[in-house]
Amino acid sequence: MRVLKSLLNFYINSSIHVSIAVVAFSYITCLELDLNCDKNLLLALFYASICGYNFVKYFGLVKFYYRRLAFWLKSIQILTFLCLIAMIYYGINLNNNALLLAFSMALVTFLYAIPVFPKVVLRNSQKNLRQVSGLKIYVIAFVWSVVTVFIPVLNSSEIISWDVSIIALQRFLIVVVLMLPFEIRDLNYDTLKLATVPQKIGVKATNALGLLLLIVVFLFEFLKDEVNTNQLWSLMIFVAITALFILFSRKQQSKYYSAFWVEALPILWAAVLVILS
Repeated sequence: MRVLKSLLNFYINSSIHVSIAVVAFSYITCLELDLNCDKNLLLALFYASICGYNFVKYFGLVKFYYRRLAFWLKSIQILTFLCLIAMIYYGINLNNNALLLAFSMALVTFLYAIPVFPKVVLRNSQKNLRQVSGLKIYVIAFVWSVVTVFIPVLNSSEIISWDVSIIALQRFLIVVVLMLPFEIRDLNYDTLKLATVPQKIGVKATNALGLLLLIVVFLFEFLKDEVNTNQLWSLMIFVAITALFILFSRKQQSKYYSAFWVEALPILWAAVLVILS
């Protein structure tokens, strides 16, 4: 049992789980827009997500405590290096427009984690986007929507149509909603300077905001030029299940409530859409 728990913790802490969620969202985009679901694209996004998330989460620890890194953190470091090689291997097969957009998102990720801005620009001693008051959740949602919607579209040499724009906006709002349980969980740890949503409006209002945004996401489905019945049903199921997780989000959560179950929701959505299709 202890071995299984250790493996689960490594699976989560090494960002494999969240990276599968990124792939799930990208696959949903391909299904919704009837795009060519290139395995090189999905694998490149998977490995890039592991590299990006581990870079953001562990850069400071590796930089300052390299000689004293725990075994699990050294293992994650090795995994990340291997994923970097795999990302390059699969990424070079993407078309130029998709690669250019991917590089721009890599730059945003770099600025999110690394303190490169002058203090006078961000008015914060940390000098990175992650520490900018009230910005964190929206930067993450922006990157996810670009990576999981626009990159698959550009890699398929498709135009940015009205439906693509609607899906991107839906994806942005969905990621904002999925971030709310994490922000509620981290209330006891986040500095007040971050000005997260629950810090500003409280837990109950955050729950209500999440439910409202899910309703907006569902209604946006009817703004598409083409409304697919299977996609509508899969979205309805996803919204209903996500609403329950938002409704029961509390400061005192189980260890895996957000880190595993909430992050598994995009994977569930993709599975439902595949079954219905």
